[in-house]
Amino acid sequence: QGQLVESGGGLVQPGGSLRLSCAASKPISSFSAMRWYRQAPGKQRELVASSLVGSTVYADFVKGRFTISRSVAQNTVFLQMNSLKPEDTAVYYCNAIEHDSGSSSWGQGTQVTVSS
Repeated sequence: QGQLVESGGGLVQPGGSLRLSCAASKPISSFSAMRWYRQAPGKQRELVASSLVGSTVYADFVKGRFTISRSVAQNTVFLQMNSLKPEDTAVYYCNAIEHDSGSSSWGQGTQVTVSS
């Protein structure tokens, strides 16, 4: 399984921006899907954004505010988060599905807190 390491979380004021990174130990071309999930305290983990072969998909609650992208050169997937709201506060996790085996890998998570 590929190892994933997230970074970029932190404390930001409402309306601010953060960029999360998920560095993979394998070439990201080996993954058919790379996704960002989040889990707020007391809530279930929810899908935020997906980077698939040839397309990206967003949850309705982040459309127009978040952008998922991949860097082949850096073996990294990013989540640019703009216009952050307090309800975006959560631990954000990166997930990747390997193209050949179908195996799923998760990162350790990075905390995002949106508060004034």
